[in-house]
Amino acid sequence: MTSSYGLSGRAAVVTGATRGIGLAVARALAEAGAKVCVSARDADEVSRTAAELGGIGLAGDVADPGCPEELTELCLRTFGRLDVLVNNAATNQPYGPLMDADPAVWRRAFTVNVEAPLRLVQCAWRGWMREHGGAVVNICTEGATHVGPSVGAYGTSKAALRHLTRQLAGELGPGVRVNSVSPGLVRTEMARFMWEPRETEIAPALPLGRIGEPEDVARAVLWLASDEATWITGADLLVDGGTHVRAARPDVQRPYHFPGA
Repeated sequence: MTSSYGLSGRAAVVTGATRGIGLAVARALAEAGAKVCVSARDADEVSRTAAELGGIGLAGDVADPGCPEELTELCLRTFGRLDVLVNNAATNQPYGPLMDADPAVWRRAFTVNVEAPLRLVQCAWRGWMREHGGAVVNICTEGATHVGPSVGAYGTSKAALRHLTRQLAGELGPGVRVNSVSPGLVRTEMARFMWEPRETEIAPALPLGRIGEPEDVARAVLWLASDEATWITGADLLVDGGTHVRAARPDVQRPYHFPGA
């Protein structure tokens, strides 16, 4: 995926960056000229991704208290700056009815999906962005705007992340812009259980006729991170193939509830 958004000379941190949306975002930023620091839990995947992008990587769990600071320090030590932060790492567990949710797994959902992004923004702010500015993009979900079966913990935590995005945008302006992107159903490993069994039914129900690809989301993130979006903060950009407006199409059935991806 080529890009016309120039990020040459800038440095970016992307979490959950070795597959799916995170990998597509990291590639897009690198192709736009940014130096990229990637993070994920699998050390081999981090090494391969960093090598592919000509960047650096840190294997770790963003839920660990020391990981955000270590990741920020690695980027600053290597590149001397941190201009873009993309909080993509997430968990969709516990999956199932909330009445059956294990409290420990529920807490981890909020640790990974809400607390870790906040801690990373805090570290980026203190280490670079407070003095030099920057852009933060949080990956949320279309499903945060409505209820759905079996993804209550994921949707609730992502709804909290959307509000956190707005709160931080208000606190950190004008130097730091904070926005979010909310994908619909995207062809990722994490969402495979939703799209693979019924893709031929799901795609025609969307106004744009297909489920999303990671690159669709990456383009939106790249735009928000670039200077093309310098008067945008506190926004949530839907990248959902028209999921929210599909009810206006009388010619298709609605065979599937779209809980987000």
